[in-house]
Amino acid sequence: MGMIASRREYQLHNTQTAVYEQFDDRTQQHEASSLGMWIFLATEIMFFGAVFTSYTVYRNLYTTAFEIGSHHLNTPIGAINTAVLICSSLTMALAVHAAQTGKRKQLMAYLVSTMLLGCVFLFIKFVLEWIHDYKEGFAPGLHWTYAGPHTNQVAMFFCFYFILTGIHATHMIVGEGIMVVLLYMAWKGRFSAERYNPIEMFGLYWHFVDIIWIFLFPLLYLLGAHF
Repeated sequence: MGMIASRREYQLHNTQTAVYEQFDDRTQQHEASSLGMWIFLATEIMFFGAVFTSYTVYRNLYTTAFEIGSHHLNTPIGAINTAVLICSSLTMALAVHAAQTGKRKQLMAYLVSTMLLGCVFLFIKFVLEWIHDYKEGFAPGLHWTYAGPHTNQVAMFFCFYFILTGIHATHMIVGEGIMVVLLYMAWKGRFSAERYNPIEMFGLYWHFVDIIWIFLFPLLYLLGAHF
């Protein structure tokens, strides 16, 4: 009975502290955090939109060179990474559902699954693509040995390739760090069916990162590629 009472007190304490003093209730707090996250994502869309626009402009100016550059990318590896990221988006959605229904063990399992899939994506990107591209001499400014036609324009394509995929990978690394914190909080029982807002907000972030890759894959790997 003592343990049950302590648990109830803990849950009551958690419920009370879940609403910060600047909010009237949990609904208002949830709406405020959702609005903040969507504003953050809007700034991210503007940031990526500027880079995407620059890429599109130069691709239209140097279409042949960008097609040559795209031809040197490993499309099957990119497709595998796309599948890995889509699976991670699914496990993240399941993690949000587990948090909403108060299933702590499932929440932890889905968070770990999402983290592992994210690590697989980053391993493929770093080891099987970037290091391979570097050894092949496709790293402008570091190791550039390409001597075919449109050398400077092809180098520009690979500059965009490393910048875009590098920014995306940085977002994924940040996401991995946040998931470590969320996993620790889940292990400590900080989430419940009434208090799952951090999981839900992070789910929006992770899905956004996945969507960015969904745009990057055809832009870099598929448009103009030869199969």
